[in-house]
This record gives sequence, structure tokens and C-alpha cells, in this order.
Amino acid sequence: MSLGSPFLYLTGFCSFTILLFIVLPLYRMVSQPTIASLVETIRDPKVFSSIWLSIYTAMAAALISFVFGTPLAYLLARHDFPGKKLVESIIDLPIMIPHPVVGIAILSLLGRGHYLGQLMAKVGLHIMGSVTGIIVVLTFVGLPFYINSAKAGFESVPVRLENVSRSLGAGRAATFFRVTAPLTWRHMLGGFIMCAARAVSEFGAVVIVAYHPMIAPVLMYERFTAYGLKYSQPVGVWLILVCLLLFTLLRLVSLPRKVER
Repeated sequence: MSLGSPFLYLTGFCSFTILLFIVLPLYRMVSQPTIASLVETIRDPKVFSSIWLSIYTAMAAALISFVFGTPLAYLLARHDFPGKKLVESIIDLPIMIPHPVVGIAILSLLGRGHYLGQLMAKVGLHIMGSVTGIIVVLTFVGLPFYINSAKAGFESVPVRLENVSRSLGAGRAATFFRVTAPLTWRHMLGGFIMCAARAVSEFGAVVIVAYHPMIAPVLMYERFTAYGLKYSQPVGVWLILVCLLLFTLLRLVSLPRKVER
């Protein structure tokens, strides 16, 4: 491709436009608050507790996704069965459907008007306006990211390695924990981080299920509607920093392994 190629200029222009479209709003938001206002914001107990609640519930959602999503990801990676494409489509649904619909759907099943919600209330678990409800919502929206990443990892492990392990006398569980999981840990950790990052940013479903206690996106929305940009921007900057940290970890995990010669 020559340097004067019109196609090269077109791709460069489109790439530059996309980068500006992403960077400029974020730069404007991050650069407006002063360092003093950012420090003052994070020292506000309400802001600090909301950011901590966002991180805590996002990590809890990622952990639940890891525990319950790993077996399903392995099943989808290793077995073909009737309806597999339908199952994969169902797993991806939380990515596609409007998030307020997620909150309404969860309340319709686990709220006080349904027998499952009443049963949970009897054992002390409440969904509406509770940390439990926030974790349920964040797990719902973050689960596809973990399952898809773990599934891709399991698919990258040659089946013959598992067959060799089985032929040497190892059972299915031993083969999984000694062969498959160690070769897939990068994908699993990457999926864990993506699930947590997606959960940290959730707003639409959470605001329906649990406006209080406030996670950081809900607090930022409340401050914007009550006081405007000046008081909501510092909270947004701290959220951006949290997400930046998570995605930096994701990139570090995704670095290719060095092959020893």
C-alpha cells in the first residue's frame, strides 16, 4: 500500500475521528475538576462509601460469575448438544436487552409480589433496596462477559491434552484442575475483570432495584440532577479511574506469554 493511497488516508481519517470521539468527552470531564475538588470529593464519606460499594458489589458479582459460570463455560466449550446455540444466545441476552428491563424482570421474579421473593424474605434476603439486590443485578449484567471469556479459554486448550491426562489415570475433575484450568487462567482472570468492570458501570437496572444504598453511578446521577455538572463530575472522574485501573489489569493479563527456547 503506497503512502499516497486514498484508502490509507480514509482509514487514517476514520481512525483519528473515532479516537477523538472517545477521548475528547473523557478529557473534558477529567480536566475540568481541580485536584483539590477531587480530593475533597473522595474525602466525602458518602462518595467514598458509594465508590467502595460499587467495587465491593462488582467483585462479589464477578466471584459469583466465576463460581457458577465456569462449569457452564466448560460445558459449552467441550460439548455439542441440541439447543446449544439457543443456550449461547440466552447467555448473551443481558448484553442486548435494555437495562431498566433487567431491573423490572428481577423485581418481578424476586420482589415481594412473587413467592420466590417472599421465600427469600423469610430467610432474611431482600432484593428491593439492598446490597443483595445490587449484587443480583450486577451478576446478571456481568455474567456473559465472564462466561464468553472462559469459554474461549477452554476452547483454546487442545482436547488431546485432556485425553492424555485421562489415559494416565486422572479423573475428569483432576484433569480439569491440573491441566485445563492452569492453561486457561488468563482467560478466566480476564473474564473476571471484564465482569467486574461491566458491573461497576451499571446504572439502569440498579436504580430500579436499589436506589438506596447508592452505588457510585446512582450517586453521580443524583448529584447531577440536584446540583449540576460541577458536583457530579468529580464522582465521574473517580469512576473513570477505577475503570481505567481494571482495564489496565486486563491488558496486563492479556499480554502474550513469552515462549522459552
